[in-house]
Amino acid sequence: MSLVAGIDEVGRGCLFGSVMAAVVVVTPAQEKALWQIGVKDSKKLSAKKREELVPQIQSMVTQWAIAAASVAEIDEINILQATFLAMRRAVDQLTVQPDELLIDGNKIIPHCDYPQTALVKGDSISAAIAAASILAKVQRDALVTTLAEAYPQYDLVNNKGYGTKKHRLAIAAYGLTEHHRRSFKLKNQA
Repeated sequence: MSLVAGIDEVGRGCLFGSVMAAVVVVTPAQEKALWQIGVKDSKKLSAKKREELVPQIQSMVTQWAIAAASVAEIDEINILQATFLAMRRAVDQLTVQPDELLIDGNKIIPHCDYPQTALVKGDSISAAIAAASILAKVQRDALVTTLAEAYPQYDLVNNKGYGTKKHRLAIAAYGLTEHHRRSFKLKNQA
């Protein structure tokens, strides 16, 4: 039986919080079933629909895993390398061996021993990648929402850590928290 693993990340362009990656391992039949339940690029789904799909995805795929790279790791090794680190951590959790990794984007994961294919707009081509994007997005949004309780002035509930005008103005007014990425050259100005 052929097994492919779709991998996607979320939070790469954020100013706040970790970057997360998910991997979803599927058979061809499971891939088809994911399309049938409405799995698609997480950015094209409402938050409510993404949350509804998570338990369905988790129950119908061969295996899935989610991992992160911290703000400190992002600042130390840069966002691209931290993204690869989160992806490797997710893959390292697998107990099944996929035949191939399908990576959303134009780069494969360095120092990863599986055959890999990078797919630009992969979350529109592969249901496994789209499912991974949903799992990573829901998990990261939940984490940022929890952290938002301690930092209400940054409007994190609404911006999920992205650099909206309101978020940047809050950084200018209140400075950076321990969860802001200092390597993103935010300083204390909008």
